[in-house]
Amino acid sequence: MPNHKSYQSYLIESLKDPAEAAAYLDAVLEDGDLEHILLALKNVTEARKSLIEASNEPNSDLKNYYQLLSQEEVPRLPVIARLLNELGLKLSVTVKEEQVA
Repeated sequence: MPNHKSYQSYLIESLKDPAEAAAYLDAVLEDGDLEHILLALKNVTEARKSLIEASNEPNSDLKNYYQLLSQEEVPRLPVIARLLNELGLKLSVTVKEEQVA
């Protein structure tokens, strides 16, 4: 039987790299779809959570954030900012590129 990973497991593995996670979230944020943004945050949180569990690192709130993202409720901006901080990431704002017609 061939050895292959599902896309989801490949994605979670790649999101363990902070640079990959940042690029992934940046691309999803650019899309602007709230449902996609929340799913992306959940995926990045899952990747980081698995790293923390493997290292037995104490005092992580990522399990709580992951559960929050799994619910139907949309977290407020301060919660998202704290989650990103816990993930080693941050929000930033840039000037939108002008579209050439």
